Amino acid sequence: MNAIKTAVVGASGYTGMELLRLLLLHSNAELSCVTSRQHSGQKVSDVFPRFRGVPGSEVAFVEPNTSEIKASGAEIAFLALPHGVAADYATELLAEGLKVIDLSADFRIHDPEVYEEFYGSPHPAPELLKEAVYGLPEVHAEAIQTARLVASPGCYPTSIELPLLPLLEKKLIDPESIVTCSMSGVSGAGKSSNTLFSFCEANESVRAYSVPRHRHLSEIEQELSLAAEQKVTISFTPHLVPTHCGICTTTSAKLTAQPEAIGEALEQAYSKQPFVRLLGKGGCADTKHVTRTNFIDIGWDYDPRTGRVLLLSAEDNLGKGAASQGMQSFNIMLGLDQTTGLLNI
Repeated sequence: MNAIKTAVVGASGYTGMELLRLLLLHSNAELSCVTSRQHSGQKVSDVFPRFRGVPGSEVAFVEPNTSEIKASGAEIAFLALPHGVAADYATELLAEGLKVIDLSADFRIHDPEVYEEFYGSPHPAPELLKEAVYGLPEVHAEAIQTARLVASPGCYPTSIELPLLPLLEKKLIDPESIVTCSMSGVSGAGKSSNTLFSFCEANESVRAYSVPRHRHLSEIEQELSLAAEQKVTISFTPHLVPTHCGICTTTSAKLTAQPEAIGEALEQAYSKQPFVRLLGKGGCADTKHVTRTNFIDIGWDYDPRTGRVLLLSAEDNLGKGAASQGMQSFNIMLGLDQTTGLLNI
């Protein structure tokens, strides 16, 4: 097939840079438009010297203007923008006939009232919420294939949902007993000017943040509730660790079945999924094995003293938690093999 002309709106952040890397190396994608107010007029290879000499890196950044994106011939646009901003571009680009993969939180939440509760402002495009497809490829590949608008999941939600969803669907755990703790590299905060994320503050230090209610809880509880067929409320505590990227999540819940049912449910759900690597009972996921990839590693164990199952997952927050997961949906939308351009290790 011919290369699909593709735009990246908001391409100057960490996620945007990872999207550019994947698109420049993708055999079925042509980078036709990249936007950034800060870098408008500069070539991609000048802003990101690591891409020098890579075909396509001579494309210059432009102002984020819908008509210019359309004029580039782009058929699909990735939105690597803050929540509240992405929705306006999505609305305009869809009206111009483009397909949209949104990496912000703007279309992940089904209920506009829940969005407002967690994100502090009314939803900017509630009319699109029913159309948006939650872009977790291991669960919604069929819907993604025909979608115009894909809401790519957040980094923490991906690491929490994938281990839990099969267990909730099969009623193997008590939905009211779920407790999860995640640790993320500093890139999860984006290119923030907040001193808390500077090298001197983050290095040699580990701390919890966004306690007791991280914004991603709205998305996580929505998806877990759908799987459990009842309202699920969990305890979630994120931590910042002094690494560039990677998320390590440990989740526990009260087991309501035999321990071996856990492994069987995970195998049944993911044994044929190319980017879920099951480590089995006793397997402890390690971020060093998943960074710069689209893989998520999942292990599990059972604690007979407490009657709780332990779920252990690791992924790259910029990869499976953001850019490469969006590219996985891109492949599905184009009818390509999900692994196209993503089997880098």
